[in-house]
Amino acid sequence: MIPRVRGNDYRVLTLDEPLDPRLTVSVVVPAYGGQDKLDLVLAALARQTYPGTLTEVIVVDNGSEPPLRLPGERPELTRIVRCERPGRAAARNAGLAAATGEVIHWLDSDVLLTPGALEAHMRWHHAAPYLSVTGYLRFTEAPVPAELPDDLEAAFEPAEPHSWLVDLVERTDGLTDNPQRPFSLHVGGATSVNAALIKAAGPMDDDLVLGQDTEMGYRLWQAGAVFVPEPAARAYHIGPTMRMRDKAPIDRVSHAFVADRIPAYRWLRGHPGRQWKVPYVTAVVEAAPGYDEVRATVDALLAGTVPDVSVLLVGPWDTLERDRRAPLKDPSLDLVLIEGHYRHEGRVRLVTAAEADPAVPYTLRLPAGWIPGDDTLARLLDLARAQGLGLVNVLLDESADGVVAARLERTSAFARARIVAEAGENLDDVVDDVAGVLWVDGAAYGFAAEAEPPQGRRGAYKERKAALDEAARLRKETERLRTQVAKWRDEAGNWRKSAVELRREVGTLRREIGTLRRRIAAADRAQKNLRSIVSTTFRRALRRKR
Repeated sequence: MIPRVRGNDYRVLTLDEPLDPRLTVSVVVPAYGGQDKLDLVLAALARQTYPGTLTEVIVVDNGSEPPLRLPGERPELTRIVRCERPGRAAARNAGLAAATGEVIHWLDSDVLLTPGALEAHMRWHHAAPYLSVTGYLRFTEAPVPAELPDDLEAAFEPAEPHSWLVDLVERTDGLTDNPQRPFSLHVGGATSVNAALIKAAGPMDDDLVLGQDTEMGYRLWQAGAVFVPEPAARAYHIGPTMRMRDKAPIDRVSHAFVADRIPAYRWLRGHPGRQWKVPYVTAVVEAAPGYDEVRATVDALLAGTVPDVSVLLVGPWDTLERDRRAPLKDPSLDLVLIEGHYRHEGRVRLVTAAEADPAVPYTLRLPAGWIPGDDTLARLLDLARAQGLGLVNVLLDESADGVVAARLERTSAFARARIVAEAGENLDDVVDDVAGVLWVDGAAYGFAAEAEPPQGRRGAYKERKAALDEAARLRKETERLRTQVAKWRDEAGNWRKSAVELRREVGTLRREIGTLRRRIAAADRAQKNLRSIVSTTFRRALRRKR
């Protein structure tokens, strides 16, 4: 039975001690030039405690001139593949395509793993098949050595930690208290991921200029991943990262692209009228029983206070034929009206199957004819987020004929449930295990069986504008608070750096004080010797006079 992690609390997993290595791993190292650093990276991989027979290393030469070569000290199963398309994402995808391991370990070409790092990663992957494990990187300003030192820590300390990630891990109890965005831990410098999970999520998005690691981490989260920080998997990055050097301009570029792809970054989607490549929630509505019911439901969804929504209208559109001679007698008239009414609405798609985009965080399955209130969807999303729920069932009606219900499903929870479910097991029960399921009353959340009469364009506009203005105000306040928190974090990082520098200065002062004490003691001894000599000489002179 595959173990079940609830949320991101991986502490329920049992690690083998000692490890019985069974899984194969492919270490993918994209590189552009930097032969001297690559030689050290491969030497460090050759010294890993994880069995070399289970480890393959794929160096992706991303157009280096002269071409990269393999040094003498390297793992036995090491090879070079060439990728002419520039960019780290393209290089990683080329390495991924060539990889055969059950686990993929991303590794930058300037990151040196300590000898037990790979084994520390693989220990987790033997415990569960849906993990993304990130090691602890430290950044050293030490010059590139000619040969790999036997003791990396002695050679490269003091080194600076990856302060942003360390802060994320520390303030979320190692990511186990279920933060909203655990996928932020996915960094390409030293992260390993189950290969089947990558296959489900898809390769890296090489259309992105920056932010590829985070965007892929988001899709891994949507595919059911659990994110694990592993402090025993230590590594040294030779020199600072680009983000450490130029965080503000990098964020500016990255945010311009990831806003379209990562709905979880709510603060990047402040415009109330924008449409995005990946919406925050998709509503699935069957194109039945008729045009009037469908229109009431869909229009209410599009007019709600959550503008970041798309609608899938499910029906037999591929079989639809219009009767142009006697349209009022057309047996498919209601389908014709629905298709004609929403064909050019950008947020509505006419589909024949109810499969939503796996990158969309939430899916609302709602029977046509049930009309949500303005804030209904927003309140359901708040409930699901606050409690980390995988499914919110909404009771709409109950009679002798059965129960009518809507469902708000969290995509990542259902993806995780599919990974761990046993044959024949009810998927909702598994979702309850990995995230939680809750029933709520539809009327309490604003659902109605009939649409309210229109209040007039002016009144509707004023109410909608007021709601959007309040939402914008709250987003602005949230962004201000996030900026303040970021400022405090930066100050905390500066204080940590200052503390390190002060400790160094104190150590230097202690050494200088020790030296001064030794000199003073030597001077005291010399003075005593001098006094003894003077005293002896004086006594001898007195004896001679007598």
